[in-house]
Amino acid sequence: MVTWRRRSYTGVMMTQAQILTQALIFDVDGTLAETEDCHRRAFNQTFAEFGLKWQWDPPLYGALLKVSGGKERMRAFWHRHPHAVPADALDELIAGMHRRKTEIYTQWVASGAVALRPGIARLIAEARAAGLRLAIATTTTRANVMALMAGTGLNPAWFETMACSDDAPVKKPAPLVYALVLSRLGLAAPLCLAIEDSSNGVRAAQAAGIPVVMSPSAFTQGDNPAGAKAVWPDFGGVSLAMLVG
Repeated sequence: MVTWRRRSYTGVMMTQAQILTQALIFDVDGTLAETEDCHRRAFNQTFAEFGLKWQWDPPLYGALLKVSGGKERMRAFWHRHPHAVPADALDELIAGMHRRKTEIYTQWVASGAVALRPGIARLIAEARAAGLRLAIATTTTRANVMALMAGTGLNPAWFETMACSDDAPVKKPAPLVYALVLSRLGLAAPLCLAIEDSSNGVRAAQAAGIPVVMSPSAFTQGDNPAGAKAVWPDFGGVSLAMLVG
Protein backbone atom coordinates (compact mmCIF):
# COMPACT_ATOMS: atom_id res chain seq x y z
CA MET A 1 0.00 0.00 0.00
CA VAL A 2 1.30 3.45 -0.92
CA THR A 3 1.43 5.96 1.91
CA TRP A 4 0.60 9.47 0.74
CA ARG A 5 2.40 12.15 2.73
CA ARG A 6 1.81 15.87 2.48
CA ARG A 7 4.79 18.12 3.07
CA SER A 8 5.55 21.80 3.32
CA TYR A 9 8.41 23.16 1.23
CA THR A 10 9.22 26.47 2.91
CA GLY A 11 5.53 27.34 3.09
CA VAL A 12 4.93 27.73 -0.66
CA MET A 13 2.01 26.33 -2.63
CA MET A 14 2.76 22.80 -3.77
CA THR A 15 2.08 21.22 -7.15
CA GLN A 16 0.66 17.72 -7.41
CA ALA A 17 4.15 16.42 -8.29
CA GLN A 18 5.58 18.00 -5.14
CA ILE A 19 2.89 16.43 -2.97
CA LEU A 20 3.33 12.97 -4.48
CA THR A 21 7.13 12.73 -4.70
CA GLN A 22 8.21 10.21 -2.09
CA ALA A 23 11.88 9.57 -2.91
CA LEU A 24 14.91 11.12 -4.60
CA ILE A 25 17.22 8.71 -6.40
CA PHE A 26 20.72 10.04 -7.06
CA ASP A 27 23.26 8.98 -9.64
CA VAL A 28 26.83 9.31 -8.29
CA ASP A 29 29.62 10.05 -10.77
CA GLY A 30 29.12 13.50 -12.25
CA THR A 31 25.92 14.02 -10.24
CA LEU A 32 26.90 14.02 -6.58
CA ALA A 33 30.42 15.16 -7.43
CA GLU A 34 32.72 15.88 -10.37
CA THR A 35 34.49 12.56 -10.03
CA GLU A 36 35.20 11.71 -13.65
CA ASP A 37 38.62 13.35 -13.97
CA CYS A 38 39.67 11.50 -10.83
CA HIS A 39 38.52 8.27 -12.47
CA ARG A 40 40.44 9.20 -15.63
CA ARG A 41 43.69 9.80 -13.76
CA ALA A 42 43.25 6.56 -11.81
CA PHE A 43 42.83 4.66 -15.07
CA ASN A 44 45.99 6.22 -16.48
CA GLN A 45 48.05 5.35 -13.41
CA THR A 46 46.73 1.80 -13.59
CA PHE A 47 47.65 1.45 -17.26
CA ALA A 48 51.19 2.63 -16.50
CA GLU A 49 51.53 0.18 -13.62
CA PHE A 50 50.41 -2.66 -15.89
CA GLY A 51 52.90 -1.69 -18.58
CA LEU A 52 50.37 -0.49 -21.12
CA LYS A 53 50.97 2.63 -23.21
CA TRP A 54 47.31 3.59 -23.03
CA GLN A 55 46.74 7.22 -22.06
CA TRP A 56 43.25 8.69 -21.77
CA ASP A 57 43.25 12.46 -22.17
CA PRO A 58 40.08 14.45 -21.30
CA PRO A 59 38.58 14.51 -24.83
CA LEU A 60 39.13 10.77 -25.28
CA TYR A 61 37.76 10.00 -21.85
CA GLY A 62 34.72 12.14 -22.55
CA ALA A 63 34.03 10.03 -25.62
CA LEU A 64 34.57 6.80 -23.68
CA LEU A 65 32.01 7.88 -21.09
CA LYS A 66 29.34 7.06 -23.66
CA VAL A 67 30.08 3.50 -22.52
CA SER A 68 28.84 2.94 -18.96
CA GLY A 69 31.08 1.03 -16.56
CA GLY A 70 34.85 0.97 -16.11
CA LYS A 71 35.40 -2.59 -17.31
CA GLU A 72 33.18 -2.00 -20.30
CA ARG A 73 35.06 1.23 -21.06
CA MET A 74 38.42 -0.56 -21.09
CA ARG A 75 37.03 -3.27 -23.32
CA ALA A 76 35.63 -0.68 -25.75
CA PHE A 77 39.03 1.01 -25.89
CA TRP A 78 40.76 -2.32 -26.50
CA HIS A 79 38.59 -2.84 -29.58
CA ARG A 80 40.26 0.25 -31.02
CA HIS A 81 43.74 -1.12 -30.15
CA PRO A 82 43.41 -4.92 -30.23
CA HIS A 83 47.12 -5.54 -30.80
CA ALA A 84 48.04 -4.12 -27.36
CA VAL A 85 46.68 -7.16 -25.51
CA PRO A 86 45.98 -10.71 -26.81
CA ALA A 87 42.27 -11.44 -26.87
CA ASP A 88 42.65 -14.58 -24.77
CA ALA A 89 44.29 -12.55 -21.97
CA LEU A 90 41.86 -9.64 -22.04
CA ASP A 91 39.27 -10.75 -19.46
CA GLU A 92 41.85 -11.46 -16.76
CA LEU A 93 43.77 -8.27 -17.51
CA ILE A 94 40.67 -6.07 -17.38
CA ALA A 95 39.58 -7.63 -14.09
CA GLY A 96 43.01 -7.02 -12.57
CA MET A 97 43.25 -3.47 -13.85
CA HIS A 98 39.78 -2.65 -12.62
CA ARG A 99 40.64 -3.87 -9.12
CA ARG A 100 43.81 -1.76 -9.06
CA LYS A 101 42.08 1.29 -10.52
CA THR A 102 39.41 1.03 -7.82
CA GLU A 103 42.12 0.92 -5.14
CA ILE A 104 43.75 4.07 -6.51
CA TYR A 105 40.49 5.95 -6.97
CA THR A 106 39.03 5.10 -3.57
CA GLN A 107 42.22 6.20 -1.80
CA TRP A 108 42.08 9.56 -3.55
CA VAL A 109 38.41 10.37 -3.06
CA ALA A 110 38.26 9.08 0.53
CA SER A 111 40.97 11.61 1.36
CA GLY A 112 38.79 14.46 0.07
CA ALA A 113 40.17 14.82 -3.46
CA VAL A 114 36.76 15.86 -4.84
CA ALA A 115 33.93 17.96 -3.42
CA LEU A 116 30.17 17.66 -3.81
CA ARG A 117 28.72 19.62 -6.70
CA PRO A 118 27.03 22.95 -5.88
CA GLY A 119 23.68 22.57 -4.15
CA ILE A 120 23.88 18.81 -3.56
CA ALA A 121 24.51 18.91 0.20
CA ARG A 122 21.72 21.46 0.68
CA LEU A 123 19.21 19.50 -1.41
CA ILE A 124 19.95 16.31 0.51
CA ALA A 125 19.49 18.16 3.81
CA GLU A 126 16.20 19.72 2.60
CA ALA A 127 14.92 16.37 1.35
CA ARG A 128 15.69 14.69 4.67
CA ALA A 129 14.01 17.50 6.59
CA ALA A 130 10.92 17.17 4.36
CA GLY A 131 10.70 13.43 4.98
CA LEU A 132 11.65 12.27 1.49
CA ARG A 133 13.39 8.94 1.17
CA LEU A 134 16.83 8.90 -0.46
CA ALA A 135 18.48 6.26 -2.64
CA ILE A 136 21.46 5.75 -4.94
CA ALA A 137 21.34 4.25 -8.45
CA THR A 138 24.76 4.10 -10.07
CA THR A 139 26.90 2.11 -12.48
CA THR A 140 29.99 2.55 -10.32
CA THR A 141 31.07 0.13 -7.58
CA ARG A 142 29.89 0.23 -3.98
CA ALA A 143 33.52 0.76 -2.92
CA ASN A 144 33.67 3.91 -5.03
CA VAL A 145 30.40 5.22 -3.58
CA MET A 146 31.48 4.60 0.01
CA ALA A 147 34.86 6.27 -0.58
CA LEU A 148 33.18 9.33 -2.07
CA MET A 149 30.82 9.59 0.87
CA ALA A 150 33.72 9.30 3.30
CA GLY A 151 35.58 12.07 1.50
CA THR A 152 32.63 14.45 1.19
CA GLY A 153 30.89 13.96 4.54
CA LEU A 154 27.79 12.25 3.21
CA ASN A 155 26.39 9.66 5.62
CA PRO A 156 25.55 6.33 3.95
CA ALA A 157 22.80 5.87 6.55
CA TRP A 158 20.89 8.74 4.95
CA PHE A 159 20.31 6.58 1.86
CA GLU A 160 17.74 3.84 2.31
CA THR A 161 19.24 1.77 -0.46
CA MET A 162 22.24 1.95 -2.78
CA ALA A 163 22.12 -0.04 -6.01
CA CYS A 164 25.56 -0.16 -7.62
CA SER A 165 27.33 -2.06 -10.39
CA ASP A 166 27.86 -4.88 -7.89
CA ASP A 167 24.06 -5.32 -7.82
CA ALA A 168 23.09 -4.48 -11.39
CA PRO A 169 25.72 -5.66 -13.89
CA VAL A 170 23.73 -4.47 -16.91
CA LYS A 171 24.67 -0.81 -17.00
CA LYS A 172 22.78 2.36 -17.92
CA PRO A 173 21.08 3.21 -20.28
CA ALA A 174 19.48 -0.13 -19.35
CA PRO A 175 16.94 0.47 -16.55
CA LEU A 176 18.05 -2.47 -14.36
CA VAL A 177 19.65 -0.41 -11.59
CA TYR A 178 16.59 1.83 -11.32
CA ALA A 179 14.22 -1.13 -11.35
CA LEU A 180 16.21 -2.61 -8.48
CA VAL A 181 15.93 0.60 -6.45
CA LEU A 182 12.16 0.76 -7.05
CA SER A 183 11.82 -2.83 -5.89
CA ARG A 184 13.79 -2.18 -2.73
CA LEU A 185 11.88 1.01 -1.93
CA GLY A 186 8.54 -0.60 -2.68
CA LEU A 187 7.46 2.50 -4.58
CA ALA A 188 5.85 3.04 -7.97
CA ALA A 189 8.11 4.83 -10.44
CA PRO A 190 6.01 8.05 -10.66
CA LEU A 191 6.45 8.57 -6.91
CA CYS A 192 10.21 8.95 -7.31
CA LEU A 193 12.51 11.49 -8.94
CA ALA A 194 15.88 10.56 -10.45
CA ILE A 195 18.77 13.03 -10.51
CA GLU A 196 21.28 12.48 -13.30
CA ASP A 197 24.10 14.14 -15.23
CA SER A 198 24.19 12.15 -18.48
CA SER A 199 22.00 11.06 -21.34
CA ASN A 200 22.64 7.41 -20.46
CA GLY A 201 21.33 8.08 -16.95
CA VAL A 202 18.30 9.99 -18.20
CA ARG A 203 17.45 7.20 -20.61
CA ALA A 204 17.81 4.57 -17.86
CA ALA A 205 15.50 6.43 -15.49
CA GLN A 206 13.01 7.13 -18.26
CA ALA A 207 13.00 3.46 -19.30
CA ALA A 208 12.15 2.56 -15.70
CA GLY A 209 9.27 5.06 -15.78
CA ILE A 210 10.88 7.43 -13.27
CA PRO A 211 10.69 11.22 -13.80
CA VAL A 212 14.22 12.57 -14.09
CA VAL A 213 16.05 15.90 -13.92
CA MET A 214 19.52 16.49 -15.30
CA SER A 215 22.52 18.66 -14.50
CA PRO A 216 25.34 17.95 -16.97
CA SER A 217 28.79 17.48 -15.47
CA ALA A 218 32.10 18.67 -16.89
CA PHE A 219 32.33 15.56 -19.07
CA THR A 220 28.66 15.39 -20.16
CA GLN A 221 28.07 18.98 -21.27
CA GLY A 222 27.26 17.85 -24.79
CA ASP A 223 24.86 15.07 -23.80
CA ASN A 224 21.33 15.10 -25.14
CA PRO A 225 18.93 15.93 -22.28
CA ALA A 226 15.88 14.55 -24.10
CA GLY A 227 13.53 12.94 -21.61
CA ALA A 228 14.57 15.07 -18.63
CA LYS A 229 11.75 17.16 -17.14
CA ALA A 230 14.25 19.92 -16.23
CA VAL A 231 17.91 20.69 -16.91
CA TRP A 232 20.14 22.94 -14.79
CA PRO A 233 23.84 23.82 -15.07
CA ASP A 234 24.11 22.86 -11.38
CA PHE A 235 21.84 22.71 -8.33
CA GLY A 236 23.29 25.73 -6.57
CA GLY A 237 20.19 27.82 -7.12
CA VAL A 238 17.66 24.99 -7.21
CA SER A 239 15.34 24.60 -4.21
CA LEU A 240 13.70 21.32 -3.26
CA ALA A 241 10.36 22.75 -4.41
CA MET A 242 11.86 23.55 -7.82
CA LEU A 243 13.50 20.13 -8.03
CA VAL A 244 10.33 18.11 -7.51
CA GLY A 245 7.93 20.60 -9.09
